[in-house]
Amino acid sequence: MPFIAPYSRRQFIQSLATLAISPCFKLASAQNNQILSGSEFHLTIAETTVNFTDKQRLAITVNGSIPAPTLYWQEGDTVTIHVTNNLNEKTSIHWHGLILPYFMDGAHGVSFAGIEPNTTFTYRFKIQQSGTYWYHSHSGMQEQLGLYGAIVIEPLKKDLIQADRDYVIVLSDWTDENPMRVLDKLKKESGYYNFNKLTASDFIHDVAEKGLEKTINKHEMWSDMRMNPTDLSDISAYTYCYLLNGKTPQNQWTGLFKKGEKIRLRFVNAAAQTFFDVRIPDLKMTVIQSDGQLVEPVEVDEFRLGAAENYDVLISPTADAYTIFAQSMDRTGYACATLAVQDGLKAEVPALDKAQPLSMMDMMGNMRSTLAVHHARTEYGAEVDMRVDTPRTNLDDAGVGLRNNGRRVLTYADLRTVGGVLDKRPPQREIELHLTGNMERYSWSFDGVEFSESTPIHFRHGERLRIIFVNDTMMSHPVHLHGMWSELENEEGEFQVRKHTLIVQPAQRISFLVTADVLGYWALHCHLFYHMHTGMFRVVVVS
Repeated sequence: MPFIAPYSRRQFIQSLATLAISPCFKLASAQNNQILSGSEFHLTIAETTVNFTDKQRLAITVNGSIPAPTLYWQEGDTVTIHVTNNLNEKTSIHWHGLILPYFMDGAHGVSFAGIEPNTTFTYRFKIQQSGTYWYHSHSGMQEQLGLYGAIVIEPLKKDLIQADRDYVIVLSDWTDENPMRVLDKLKKESGYYNFNKLTASDFIHDVAEKGLEKTINKHEMWSDMRMNPTDLSDISAYTYCYLLNGKTPQNQWTGLFKKGEKIRLRFVNAAAQTFFDVRIPDLKMTVIQSDGQLVEPVEVDEFRLGAAENYDVLISPTADAYTIFAQSMDRTGYACATLAVQDGLKAEVPALDKAQPLSMMDMMGNMRSTLAVHHARTEYGAEVDMRVDTPRTNLDDAGVGLRNNGRRVLTYADLRTVGGVLDKRPPQREIELHLTGNMERYSWSFDGVEFSESTPIHFRHGERLRIIFVNDTMMSHPVHLHGMWSELENEEGEFQVRKHTLIVQPAQRISFLVTADVLGYWALHCHLFYHMHTGMFRVVVVS
């Protein structure tokens, strides 16, 4: 498992003995919504006492803030960031989605040795892009403990997007439990935090609808995979408190506006493990950027924001108040905020949608699959739960929980990057990787090989590659390749959208093009925090 080493066995045991689960209803005592701009910055990483749930806990913050300060940069500038580590363990900062030298990437254990306690490390690199991005720790459990923040990069030329107001919206998840305790519970029982399990009444309903034989066959298939069709997220609101700009739903962040204004909202999903489905009831949103890159505008009611993804939207409010509503994919909780013409005004917070179960398409792709049950060993080299023989390739699926909900929901098929591809060469070779897992052991991997047993993937410097991901699991995975753009293709092999993080849905196959134009060592991993830490991680070497 990558990056867990900084926690000693003694620290782990001590932390398990001192933590309890609490409901989410109070504001953290840490500061939030700090803004820093310029070309030189001083960031201090330290432990800070917070209180989100009526219990004091230690978080890891930047300049005492959750989220960390939003950094405003200018394209073309060289930025200098002095990072001081006041923790008693190593730390790091990864600049997510930025194109920079590998030794500035901050991937602890891959291209970076980490910042020692009581020392300062200086990051320095030239800004080669514009848009909305974010930064976070790549050491130990620090990202889950609060070390994340947004980045806004102003374009070198005049911004094509004009707005009267501009707000950054950082979504995240907080647990009072020690993250190592959370991981320990998942390793012992992968469904520990899932309370949406099928009941006897669900079985009776299925029998009435499908008949006894089909119902028994369906339930046996789910049993063989050791999964429940309602197992949408590994971690639920049973332990998570969902935050928006560091504030709970009971103590909301508020953004002010005047009627007639055009407002830009920059959404960043800095959550460790949560997919958020975002909407503003009674208000259309026009998506204008994805992962910092301009896209052809598309008007929607709702979009799914995977862990580590970014979307910028424009809105034109006409009422006095609105609610920004971001419900977790498993429908156990939500984050929210208010947009209003004056302080004190509120709009109604909608009820959580009913959780939808995974479908047969999520299980079987194009309706045929091979299940590797009873610990059957596959050609991938390790024990995995299942393999999808004929994965689906559609990009126009909004995903479980968003299908046919009566709202206009964004899909990857709607996203088209302005200007097309960066490199017009065809791919010189292909690399296929399967996203694999074993729910009983809570083990995640590429090609059935956990990170600790893997070898690096090699790219030749300057080559154009096609990377293919096939998701052999029943969960969606947001996969992030450091240091290089991922240019997603549609089903016909045509360029669709340029991103730094790609959601691969259950039983889905996607392909994207990469130009290996940056030498060095780069991380490739699922951005679900506990999936990364249990093996869905590889090193890419460009040489």
